[in-house]
Amino acid sequence: MVKLALYVPLEAKPGKEEEVAAFLKSALPLVNDEPGTIAWFAIRTGKSNFAIFDAFADEEGRGAHLSGKVAAALMGRADELFATAPQIHKLDVLAAKLP
Repeated sequence: MVKLALYVPLEAKPGKEEEVAAFLKSALPLVNDEPGTIAWFAIRTGKSNFAIFDAFADEEGRGAHLSGKVAAALMGRADELFATAPQIHKLDVLAAKLP
């Protein structure tokens, strides 16, 4: 059951839009190796605007994700790719429908 989530809005630096898109796509295999991450979405909301949304059953899964390879890669490339530092929003999920 999904109880917790993360939402991370991202704005690409000018000229880095496609590099951000490729970076987010490349993170999927890393997330697939995280058993505590129930759902993960990398989305594009505009030319230079992106976001990550992921969901978890418990704080253990969310914590593992935040200390995992995707988060490390995101923060490691933040200065290079993003106009501002990524802001990670911790959310409570009120209701969800998953396959």
